[in-house]
Amino acid sequence: MIPLKDDNPTSSRPIVTYFLIGLCVVVFLMQLGSQSYRTLILSYGLIPSVLMGHDQLPMDLYAVPAYMTIFSSMFMHGGWMHLIMNMLFIWVFADNIEDNLGSRNFIIFYILCGIGAAMAHVLMDTHSQIPVIGASGAISGVLGAYIINHPKARILVLIPFFFIIIIKIRALYVLGYWFVLQFINSYTVSSQGGGVAYAAHIGGFVSGLILILFFNKKTKRKTKVIKGPWS
Repeated sequence: MIPLKDDNPTSSRPIVTYFLIGLCVVVFLMQLGSQSYRTLILSYGLIPSVLMGHDQLPMDLYAVPAYMTIFSSMFMHGGWMHLIMNMLFIWVFADNIEDNLGSRNFIIFYILCGIGAAMAHVLMDTHSQIPVIGASGAISGVLGAYIINHPKARILVLIPFFFIIIIKIRALYVLGYWFVLQFINSYTVSSQGGGVAYAAHIGGFVSGLILILFFNKKTKRKTKVIKGPWS
């Protein structure tokens, strides 16, 4: 199922969501304009074995400290379809979570989900020398938050079958199906050498499920109206 839009209006302009989309697009265009695409991926992508200290990059590839690749890798993508699908998901779902949390809390939430996703991927194989890039781990956290905060929102989805079906389905089912699919693919596609970091998707989603509960409480405390004798 490919989400196209939701019927969940916001009360504020999602500035951070726009910024994240713009940043990912700009970084990807810079990747395309680089003379050494492979060097960029190795230098700024997250390599588990390097992060955990099992291996070291050659000096000509050492651009940032290993821990910083957790962040730099979040804004890189491996191709146009990788970029388009990730930006579509953040466009549909992130604005409502930013509206719920406020822009400052949302960017903190997003980065923490990205860290959770990255560490889930790293811990699956700490000796892996394959770089991982993409915003999908952090975006998965947004999906986890959405299923908690807006389970009944209706999502317009495209279902490619023998023919194209466009239908509205509740977010609980759309995102629940997506999450189950990540588990299935992690045991089937990944075992056959697939190039998708499903562990990062699962880790990001679970991070979002947990973190949104704390962020919701924090936001409610800030917005709670304190009544006085003049009320």
